[in-house]
Amino acid sequence: MKLDSAPVILTGLSASASQPELTATTEPTTIETIQPVASADSQKKQDSPIVVFGTTFITIFLAEIGDKTQLSTLLMSAESHAPWVVFLGSAAALITTSLLGVLLGSWISKQLSPKALDKSAGVMLLLVSVMLFWDVLQG
Repeated sequence: MKLDSAPVILTGLSASASQPELTATTEPTTIETIQPVASADSQKKQDSPIVVFGTTFITIFLAEIGDKTQLSTLLMSAESHAPWVVFLGSAAALITTSLLGVLLGSWISKQLSPKALDKSAGVMLLLVSVMLFWDVLQG
């Protein structure tokens, strides 16, 4: 079914509402004010801690699946025959790097405006992409 072929049904409109009569009137017309829509910034402030936690967990979990850290942990666990010690060591390392990221991100967000922060993150990601592409061309 094509989207543009769906029938349009207007309900709840009287003939006078859909085609108003033109009459001369001396009464002033009122203009309704438009209420501002909540911006993305105010929506972010309204997110509950559970939503922030869930979003962060899913994003990091999916980003970390199959990366070099997970493969290194897998190999260390297989070689050491002490999987719980490897788990504790890798968990402590990931918690420490995440803590550094949170602290640095919190400090940077206080130093830069959100617009400058978005632009600088975009430039850094672009730079990393160019370096990776250059590395692929050289290899």
